[in-house]
Amino acid sequence: MMSYQEQVTGIAIELEEILDLDDLEAKVYLNLLRAGPITASALAKELDIDRARMYRTVDKLVSRNIISTTLSSPKLCIAADPHDALKIALGKKEDEVNKIKKSGEAIIDKINNEISTSQVSTVPTFRVVQGRQNIYADIAHLIENSTGITYIATTLDDISRMYHSTIPEKISICEKNGGQVRLLVDMTDPKLAPFVKRFNATETRIGKLPSKGRMVVQMDKKMIMSDSAASSHNSNADADFSLCTNSSEMVDNIFTLCSFLWDASKPLKTIDVKQYVRKTKS
Repeated sequence: MMSYQEQVTGIAIELEEILDLDDLEAKVYLNLLRAGPITASALAKELDIDRARMYRTVDKLVSRNIISTTLSSPKLCIAADPHDALKIALGKKEDEVNKIKKSGEAIIDKINNEISTSQVSTVPTFRVVQGRQNIYADIAHLIENSTGITYIATTLDDISRMYHSTIPEKISICEKNGGQVRLLVDMTDPKLAPFVKRFNATETRIGKLPSKGRMVVQMDKKMIMSDSAASSHNSNADADFSLCTNSSEMVDNIFTLCSFLWDASKPLKTIDVKQYVRKTKS
């Protein structure tokens, strides 16, 4: 059974993704919810944070309506109701999407009317993508446009983060287009099975992965690969890097590796987790 601190840490990680907060901002918000109205100075002492840094964090959260301050002296910090905070985050994202759609359609018209785009390149491309949000956006785009088999081989922690992105929605679109998303994850705790199932992959299997990174590969098309940046020990989303390429040789090699790992794994529905744990320890 998870301790209280482990539960708080898990919630903080999810808040970072949902409300677009960094590690300290999530901790400040959660502690304000727990402690109630408190001064920034007292909160800095409780979290063992430099006061100047705490004041900057409070000002940033106030500007985003995640917390508010009183007019009293000294000022007290008050956390917004979680439902209100979620509405604010959703509203911000909707405004960003609408702006991109409106501006994007206009710029595409300009490009089509004023710039020749007839050049087509068959040379393999390579990109290094920084930032978890950018990587997840690339993965979502890959899955949405897939009509064949796509493998996702990654850690349980990475899957819990992906769940709060648009990736699960794109899996449904992929399946409607005749594609499959096969999720391969290393899991030793049977209590965590519901967190894996809710991801809604076409099929999920449990197996030993060669690293703590992530591999996402679309048959004959594209792959997105990270090293240990997806590890649960790394809560800094900006420190996550991925290589994205359409090189047929690299794509085929990683797809073959994922196929091998898939065949050596066990279906989530039938696996005896205790037996699996004993086998991986031996």
